[in-house]
Amino acid sequence: MTLSVLPWLGGAVVAVAAGFLAALLPRRRARADGRKVAWSSARAAIHDATVSRDASARPVPEAERLLARAELLAAAPSGGTDAAREAAAHARRADELWRAGA
Repeated sequence: MTLSVLPWLGGAVVAVAAGFLAALLPRRRARADGRKVAWSSARAAIHDATVSRDASARPVPEAERLLARAELLAAAPSGGTDAAREAAAHARRADELWRAGA
């Protein structure tokens, strides 16, 4: 009886492992894609803020500080989605300040 149970146990282990991987891999891929999109948005916001800084008639110290913070966050090698959102928020606020001429 023991020999006839082993294939069933082996099949059950394989089925559970396949189910686990089928659930895990799409989540990991979606998380990685979300991180890429967040950093792409952050880099675009930093670029926009840089263009606004270059076009500004006078310096805005607060905007300079915000842009420097955004660039520092973008330079960190291990930044996640939250860091990307924070960098984008800083860059957008700096862009707004330069456009307003504050």
